[in-house]
Amino acid sequence: MDKKYVRVHRITSINDPETGLPGKQIELVEVRPRTSGVLSEAGDEARLIKGILSQFQNLGIFPPIREIVLPKITMFLTEDEYERLGIRFEVNDTYEIVLKDGAISLKPFKEGI
Repeated sequence: MDKKYVRVHRITSINDPETGLPGKQIELVEVRPRTSGVLSEAGDEARLIKGILSQFQNLGIFPPIREIVLPKITMFLTEDEYERLGIRFEVNDTYEIVLKDGAISLKPFKEGI
């Protein structure tokens, strides 16, 4: 089984719509390295376009895309639920996500992805 990692993308203050109690919306995303993929297998036109885009990126016109960010988990927690969870999320923190026997576990990951 491949290890999967998620990064804290955004933390937003919210109010529970029923009770009005304060809470947090926490968005976790999966980050994958960008591969050249389709353009490397395509014809002459695609290679020409890839070369032009690369030149624009080198000039700073288009920033290079180094990774693909995919939404993974969005949690809406009251302050009480957040406290009981026992994880203090910070934006850009990385966690290994483990899915096993109907449970989702997050393990802090100290190195970059």
